[in-house]
Amino acid sequence: MSDTKQRLLDGAMAAIREHGIAGVSARTIAAAAGVNQALVFYHYGSVDDLLAAACRANAAERVAHWSARLAGIGSLRELLAAGRALHQQERELGNVSVLAQLLAGAQADERLAAPTAGALQLWVDEIEAVLGRLLAGSPFAEIADVPGLARAVSAAFVGLELYDGVDRAGAERAMSALDQLALLIEIVDDLGPVARRALRAKIDRAVRRG
Repeated sequence: MSDTKQRLLDGAMAAIREHGIAGVSARTIAAAAGVNQALVFYHYGSVDDLLAAACRANAAERVAHWSARLAGIGSLRELLAAGRALHQQERELGNVSVLAQLLAGAQADERLAAPTAGALQLWVDEIEAVLGRLLAGSPFAEIADVPGLARAVSAAFVGLELYDGVDRAGAERAMSALDQLALLIEIVDDLGPVARRALRAKIDRAVRRG
């Protein structure tokens, strides 16, 4: 990728952080990138196409940054601890506010919806791989929709990131509740074979009734 195209990607992210999605334009992006605004259209065709490319590139970069840590996670509580660290770092980098702006913009502009959803899917894929590995052999693995659970976890973290901006204590309490749930699942997994068979039978009955 040329230096100018990369500067435009970085400039688009910087413009969202500074001006919000409503204030992003070829002019504000070019100013942040330190280039002529005509280069936005020369390299990307439109502001929306540049924003879509910047969204995908930023998400891919951040997922790659966290991929090794996620691959080394050995328990649900470790996953939540990584989520806390991820949340803190991404907020400090301004990526939480960028995500909030992209999600808001996607509600009104369908051209932003697909790239924003694609960026979130990169995180879902990483979390799904971790959950599939952690839940293998667990009683919950037999009833859990792991792809759906990965989306629920991702959505929960996105919601908590946004919630944190208006009620940090409430977001922290929600994270603590998730910690308790992870601990409960680990306790169940440590049950002996007799207790696990009994639990599995109860789960099976509950699923059939549901």
